[in-house]
Amino acid sequence: MREAHIYLIAGEASGDFLGAQLMKSLKEARPGIRFSGIGGPLMEAEGLQSIFPYEELSLMGILEVLPNIIHILKRIKQTIENIEKINPDILVTIDAPDFSFRVVKGVRKRVGAPPEIIHYVAPTVWAWRAGRAKKIAKILDGLICLLDFEPPYFEKEGLKAVAVGHPLVEGEAFRAQGGPFRAAHNIPQDAATIGVFFGSRKEEFKRLGCVLHDVMKNFPQAQFIVPTLPHLERDIRALTDDMGAPVHITTDKREKWEAFAACDAAVAASGTVGLELAAAGVPHVIAYRMSALTWAIVKRVVKVRYAHLGNIMLDREVIPEFLQPLCRADLISLSLKRLLTDEKERQKQIDAFEKIRVKLGAHDPKTPSEKAAEFVLSFLD
Repeated sequence: MREAHIYLIAGEASGDFLGAQLMKSLKEARPGIRFSGIGGPLMEAEGLQSIFPYEELSLMGILEVLPNIIHILKRIKQTIENIEKINPDILVTIDAPDFSFRVVKGVRKRVGAPPEIIHYVAPTVWAWRAGRAKKIAKILDGLICLLDFEPPYFEKEGLKAVAVGHPLVEGEAFRAQGGPFRAAHNIPQDAATIGVFFGSRKEEFKRLGCVLHDVMKNFPQAQFIVPTLPHLERDIRALTDDMGAPVHITTDKREKWEAFAACDAAVAASGTVGLELAAAGVPHVIAYRMSALTWAIVKRVVKVRYAHLGNIMLDREVIPEFLQPLCRADLISLSLKRLLTDEKERQKQIDAFEKIRVKLGAHDPKTPSEKAAEFVLSFLD
């Protein structure tokens, strides 16, 4: 059996994690397999030598792209040329569709006998722009989906697709305990704690900050746990400086899941953190505000009823959503209070979280990365 050569492209931290887990599983299933491509520290720890810093690929929003367009186009060209030179058996692009699909199209056009091309993390065609599925099917040979309802959208267009489960299954979300975080931050084990998640972007903080500040003010007897990112820490400290109650802000990734587990309830900006809280078993609500123009566009193009992926998976609103006109401190506080004091309300969410975990693949005998590796290797056989 000859040595297989796989080219991987990951452009952000979540993709780096997926790529590293996939590499581990591929090496276990096929010793001697070789890797090339673009990735971060986790993938490099598995033996990848990235051809350039993977952080550059995260500059794919419109405002970030325009000033860097020439450099980004050079990186796309460099990547295509590198793939042509190496001539791998398989190309696996991981998320970052703006960059990934430009590279894929270039490889299809330029390379005489292109490698088998697989994309990892399906674009959310079920939420908006469903017509993308047909276009995506034309440029890929295979698609690895995270959620069990995603493959049919692409299979009906003739694309081979598989659902492997969510990467949260392979992290610490399901296993972490809150006791160590409480002890490290001098939070009594019987103290009521509320997690406050402001989002990951400055713009989210600007729109949500005052609302969540007022929510916190409504719980003077609680202690607050605020996991965040370094670029938001100063702003959050300034915003919460007038709190009478203790506010425990952490940017330490090593204690992220212990911080989650230490929360009795939480309020979070709508996004990935909602699913993370569900995986960690923390009863919560989500909130979000955007510009009036963006909201008008979202209402026109988005085809799903809910914002929280957990609600979408269950097809009902178990986790309360306070979006746009409903994003008010009084409404959010009332819902949070119920989660802290009403055992039936808490249990309703906790029961739903177990159903979400099943859909994420928590109880499957194989991990998501093992199933993804099997799918990738099927293109070699």
